Amino acid sequence: MIEEYENKRQKQVGSMRSIMDYTMGIVFFCIGLYFLLYQKLNLNFLNREPSVLDYFIGGLFLLYGIWRFYRGYKKNYFN
Repeated sequence: MIEEYENKRQKQVGSMRSIMDYTMGIVFFCIGLYFLLYQKLNLNFLNREPSVLDYFIGGLFLLYGIWRFYRGYKKNYFN
């Protein structure tokens, strides 16, 4: 009986963490796209030209967003 409860609880927690990972992955991916494409999309709020640092940060955000999305897909939380 206790094992059933623990399995159910782990499944619920894993599901919620997976949803959070999917959501945060999409958010970070979109932030990375913004840093890489804000000049081309005419969303230049800072009124300056993009620098190498903008592209670097954009790439890091893209990679981290992909990682979060992958982690949500794998659901390997309790191993």
